[in-house]
Amino acid sequence: MPRMLDLIRNSEVPSHLMQSAARGSLSLPPGETIEILVYLALHHKLFGPQARLTLAGWDEKASLAAAADPTTSVEVLGYFVSRENLRPSLLPALAENPSVSEESLDQLAVAGSRSIVETLIASARVMSSPRLLQALQANADLNPRERAEIEKKLAALGVSSAAEPTEAAATDEAIENTVTRYLQENAAELAADPDKPFHDIGMTRGMTGEDASGEAGEIVPNAPADAASASADEAGKPAAAATAKSAAAPGRPAASAVTAAAHARKQPHPVHEERRDSTLQKIAKLDIKGRIALAVRGDKEARSILIRDGTKLVALAVLESPKVTDGEVENFAQQKNVLDSVLRAIPMKRRFFKNYNVIRNLAFNPRSPIDLSLGLVKHLLTHDLKNLVENKEVPETIRKTAMRLYRQKMELKAGKSGH
Repeated sequence: MPRMLDLIRNSEVPSHLMQSAARGSLSLPPGETIEILVYLALHHKLFGPQARLTLAGWDEKASLAAAADPTTSVEVLGYFVSRENLRPSLLPALAENPSVSEESLDQLAVAGSRSIVETLIASARVMSSPRLLQALQANADLNPRERAEIEKKLAALGVSSAAEPTEAAATDEAIENTVTRYLQENAAELAADPDKPFHDIGMTRGMTGEDASGEAGEIVPNAPADAASASADEAGKPAAAATAKSAAAPGRPAASAVTAAAHARKQPHPVHEERRDSTLQKIAKLDIKGRIALAVRGDKEARSILIRDGTKLVALAVLESPKVTDGEVENFAQQKNVLDSVLRAIPMKRRFFKNYNVIRNLAFNPRSPIDLSLGLVKHLLTHDLKNLVENKEVPETIRKTAMRLYRQKMELKAGKSGH
């Protein structure tokens, strides 16, 4: 008797059973049901959306068993490990499953989030694979301790590790020459609007000082660094006074008034937020020329903020900095909160265009202009073309081009192996 999946592939199943299959409600073993759901999710236009919803909420125990089983179909494992469908709880099992190819894990290693990096570093398989270790090296979320550990592992495996250029490698003279040249080349455009304030296109309304400026994403220039804390103190005084007055009423102990007033005045601020606010306040006080100079001379934190500046000349100045590293640019290439002009400028520089991770991140970035992505797709390796075909975030034109190139490369590979 044919398997239900084979019947579905051959369009031999009535519509009402297809609906049940997409909901995962057929009386079948969990492994077979997952295989059917993945097939529908990837290949069926009508029932695919429902199948994807079902998979997203599928029983974690059954999903984990499929992710850890080497006999699970390649298509199912590929679906689970893809960036757009990945469930973090399944990643440890997927990373250790020998049927999950290194090609599938490669993209996660390069562009995965901090939690993904931590999971991969904890994997014995990943830490013994030169390819995946080198891919992890390109991840912008890797911390110095982890980077050093990976370099040590690569050395033990006899694989050379290309050290990322450090900020100290840039001389003061080179930095100052870059600032001067950039300002001179763009003098006319700078003269048109020299006082345009900093506008972070990547920040939400709640993070950008909207109350002060009245405009989302904009920070008022020359705002005092302690403005926020001063406002908080002023706002807290009436509340504290009211609390004290209420507490001093007959029948209430005076100690409670002191406690309440102290609680009202207490304003904890995380250290990392203070550092971020300090850098943002510094940037907010600068005009365009000042921000350009900081983009070239500043540290990694300043560059990570200024690359999102809504003023094109400031954002592009970050890429001119002799201090910017390949790892930073790889991260810029995958960001969705930068100007189109930044994404276009990255591959225009030979140093960045020679970096495969940069090209791959740009091609996978749904924010990249279509014409830019179309020109970069042809440079992708076969496994990345396959992953791009399955990436629902990028435009359909890009996926179709990737599919065509993938088929061409696979046919060429089959032709070579046949001789």
